Amino acid sequence: MATGGHENMTHAGGPRVLSAAFAGPHAWCNEKMMLSEALADGIALPEFFGSGAFDRALTTYAEASGGTDRRAVASMWSLYYFSCLTIPYVVARVLDRQALPVAFDKMTVALSADGLPRAFGVSTAGDWRDDGEEEIFSVLTPLMEEHLAKVVGHLKAFGGISPKLAWNNAAVYIDYALRTAGTEPLSKHADTMIGLKSMPNGAPNPFFDCLRHEEEDGTRVCRRKICCLRYLLPGIPSCGSLCALPSQRKQ
Repeated sequence: MATGGHENMTHAGGPRVLSAAFAGPHAWCNEKMMLSEALADGIALPEFFGSGAFDRALTTYAEASGGTDRRAVASMWSLYYFSCLTIPYVVARVLDRQALPVAFDKMTVALSADGLPRAFGVSTAGDWRDDGEEEIFSVLTPLMEEHLAKVVGHLKAFGGISPKLAWNNAAVYIDYALRTAGTEPLSKHADTMIGLKSMPNGAPNPFFDCLRHEEEDGTRVCRRKICCLRYLLPGIPSCGSLCALPSQRKQ
């Protein structure tokens, strides 16, 4: 494990860049994950979820979206949360071997005007791991145990969505990041993530069977196991072939 000049990377004439991997097609990650000191309106996650701010954010998003089903509102909210959190984490990890510090208790979150998560702040740039190719659960365990497990609990308590649905929502973005980051898709890692019933430590794998990659009309498609409920929100486009519900796939 090593640290070094990565932490001092900057844009020319601009602020420090959190990860060298946040460039080119992944440059948008700079707007989603940054140092907490650069996220002026960020609120510490323990405070956000423990003070009533999360409940208010769901209410704000329900009003902005016209959603009346609390579970659908919370599920859609979590999709924004998980995409902002997991894609930058995976991109940095697999492209630059950078382990961003994503422990729940040490991060901040900022919201858009509609109550949806806009960006995350981390305390430092983390560290760099020069230990060769790792199996996928050693890469994901810090994210799963130190962050996702805690948020899944809050989503159930305040949003009414099941842990299985929440983990499925997170799996979509991790699978996407693994299959699209870099010049060679890390499909074997994504397949392992959703294909094993138990993790190497013997614990149940919450990502098991969350997604299926199937052939349909000569094209390989990715399909969720559990519907994200977006069809219950007015004006929200269907997720197409990804949807678990056949009736919604062509909407």
